[in-house]
Amino acid sequence: MMNHSLKSRCKVAPGTVITGKWHSNKYTVIKELGYGANGIVYLAKFKNSQVALKMSDNGMSITSEVNVLRSFAKVQGSTLGPSLLDVDDWKSSRGQISFYTMEYIQGPDLMTFIQNKGRSWTTVLFLQLLNDLNKLHENGWVFGDLKPENLIVTGPTPKIRCIDVGGTTIQGRAIKEFTEFYDRGYWGLGTRKADPAYDLFAVAMIMINTAYPKRFNKTTGGISQLREAIRRQKDLQTLEKVILKALQGHYTNALQMRTELMSLAMSSQKPSSVNQSMASNSTSTIQPQKVNQTGSQPKTRQNYRKKKKKSRWAETVIITMSLTLLYFLYIFQKLL
Repeated sequence: MMNHSLKSRCKVAPGTVITGKWHSNKYTVIKELGYGANGIVYLAKFKNSQVALKMSDNGMSITSEVNVLRSFAKVQGSTLGPSLLDVDDWKSSRGQISFYTMEYIQGPDLMTFIQNKGRSWTTVLFLQLLNDLNKLHENGWVFGDLKPENLIVTGPTPKIRCIDVGGTTIQGRAIKEFTEFYDRGYWGLGTRKADPAYDLFAVAMIMINTAYPKRFNKTTGGISQLREAIRRQKDLQTLEKVILKALQGHYTNALQMRTELMSLAMSSQKPSSVNQSMASNSTSTIQPQKVNQTGSQPKTRQNYRKKKKKSRWAETVIITMSLTLLYFLYIFQKLL
């Protein structure tokens, strides 16, 4: 949490105009969006657009976060974090305060989105998150304080974006910021050294969190408590393999976790009716033909037509269901 003296220095009222010392850009504060260990974030108006403005009297913290956002901008194809817009200082009545402005990302947080739209979106969003995390890791960073409150789902095509990069850490260093529920050190399942597996542990805990919106307290800790929590929720049981491997640090990169999650998602979407039709078809082929008392007789034209008609019907059902599956998989891939 932010210390009281820092918060008081950075606390400003709505309507306050913040003018950059070096670039002379003027920002009118609309409201406070939130605060953390290293500063306060405000919604502000700049000309005819809205921006998020973060201020802190810790210049080193601002420099670090700005460097992270600049690194995000270099990651081709990734839109995980907000775009950096401006970096400056503000000479206030309480002294000079550093600030930067970034893209204002609108939308519900991850948990709210899932509660409103349904759990069917969960896997799609996690696949996209893992893809963006992999790109971040390839550029030498670990997100660190990964949690649902920091993940916003924008539209119209749902996509995860992050609103706080304060915990992002260079790989190999100690994690700067964390939230206990998503921290592997808290659960006794690893260190707080910044590596890709640290973020993947957090992703697994967010998956668990979707089935436990109010979270739960640590009791025995360790993998045994988390495994039991997974097995108590039907929605998590199908993902148990992936979640447990991430919790135990068995993935060395996000793409490995993404590939296995994709495989589970595709297998779980296979229509059961297709399998039933195929099973029924298979059963009918191995049943012995009925033989009347006079012995085996040749098939009549009528029986032949009936059986051929049934075969065509079953084949039509299988083809229709297969095409439906392919269509949904196509839509699934387009959303990624």
